[in-house]
Amino acid sequence: MTRRVAVTPVRRRSGHDINADQDLVAVESPLALAVRRPGDEAVVRLGLLMRTPCDDEDLVAGFLFTEGIIREARDLVDVAVTHGGPRGEADAALVTLRPDLEWDPARLDRGAAATSACGLCGRLEMLAVEDGRACPAGRPAITSALVESLPDRLARGQSAFAETGGLHAAALVAVDGQREVIREDVGRHNAVDKVLGAALARGWLPGHDLLLAVSGRVAYEIAHKAVTAGLPAVAAVGAPSSLAVQAARAAGLTVIGFVRGTRFNVYAGWERLEGTGKFPAGSP
Repeated sequence: MTRRVAVTPVRRRSGHDINADQDLVAVESPLALAVRRPGDEAVVRLGLLMRTPCDDEDLVAGFLFTEGIIREARDLVDVAVTHGGPRGEADAALVTLRPDLEWDPARLDRGAAATSACGLCGRLEMLAVEDGRACPAGRPAITSALVESLPDRLARGQSAFAETGGLHAAALVAVDGQREVIREDVGRHNAVDKVLGAALARGWLPGHDLLLAVSGRVAYEIAHKAVTAGLPAVAAVGAPSSLAVQAARAAGLTVIGFVRGTRFNVYAGWERLEGTGKFPAGSP
């Protein structure tokens, strides 16, 4: 078994029969995150990330990026991941930041800066236009064929899901279909952070030509991460939440849900979709 998958005893019922057996489950375990500056023994502990143990460096980079602690790959001098010992200690990631990087741990408490859902959406709208993160309205063009291909692309990258059925996947796919990176995790937010961390290391962010695909639903946090990364669109196999839709419309993000074969719904940013016909004024 890999560190992503564990064996657990189960009792299986089939009809009137109950039998002892084993099953595979996705691993969920804590990663203690702390940051420091080069040569500084003092560390700032940022808490625990409950994740599936794989691609931890990508997870840490993506988390720090979407939380506004770092903005580019060179802000990370080192990410040292150590695994817990035999007494059950948590895995740990010690991040060394660029010495001249200005950062504020209070940025991690986004909720404290807003008093309502509308406040969150307004804050995300401001984030979208700062530092050139926002994509132009209607650009880039996204084809229906690309959207239709996303579930299969996600499935190809879900090796642990195939064993356990218990992991979410996230993918970044270029609008021309020529580049992609896929990650999976027991937490859907973690899967997105992992894929964004991988993109950051490749120099792909801000990703004005990338589409984020997720295997589950789209909540506000997913929309926030997409806008932070400068992405034009998020597509999901599942549904978006109401706040995710409101936030997307405020920030100029396209949100697509229920991608099934040749069918999908566009909840915000319809103008980016090619070949979808004309719709009346006031369409999302």
